[in-house]
Parts: sequence; C-alpha cells; structure tokens
Amino acid sequence: MPQINVTIDGRSYRMACGAGEEDHLTGLAETLDTRIGEMRKNFGEIGDMRLQVMAALTMADEVSELRGRLTTLEAQVAELRQATETADRGRAEDAERAATGIGRAAERIGRLADALGGSAARG
Repeated sequence: MPQINVTIDGRSYRMACGAGEEDHLTGLAETLDTRIGEMRKNFGEIGDMRLQVMAALTMADEVSELRGRLTTLEAQVAELRQATETADRGRAEDAERAATGIGRAAERIGRLADALGGSAARG
C-alpha cells in the first residue's frame, strides 16, 4: 500500500492510500489545507484544532448538500426516463394505428378502383 506525505495547516502527515490514489489524496489534502488557510484569514487565530474542525464541518456540509442535489437529480432522471418510455409506447401505438388506417384506406381504394374499373368495362 503506497504511502505519501501531505501537509495540512503547516503540519506534515504520512498517509497510506490505495495504489494509484496518491494524486487524489494529495489533492484532497491541498483542498483541506486551502480551506483552513481561508478560515484562518477570515477568523484569525482561534486555535488550530478549531479551524480544522470548522473546515471539516464546512466541507461535510457541502458534501451533504451535493448528496441532496444528486438524489433530486436522480429522481428527476428517473421521471424523465419514465416519461420517455411512456412517450415511446404512445408513438409506437400511434404508428400502429396509422399503419392500420393506411392499410384500410388502401383496401378501400383498391375496392373503389376495382369498382370503377368494372364500371368502365361495362360502359
């Protein structure tokens, strides 16, 4: 299991991660470090642990909000898929009715043509 060093809030931490996840973990650490730095600038020196907890809670809140949005979007996608399937079935039924109607009209035209052809032959 690979191990990397990350720096968060001026402290170095040795972290283990899955193979190929080194860059991802480094990026996450950089995001947290940046967030703590922004909070330190906004709130001043209120304690390292407090800043870290505030940053973690802020990020957890964002994740929670994004999960809610994802759930809403997944529900909307499911509704749209259902509507698409219903519309597709409706179009297929319409096409079948149209084909039946065209077939009946063709039969009538054929009968009319036969009747007119028979009348012309007699006349």
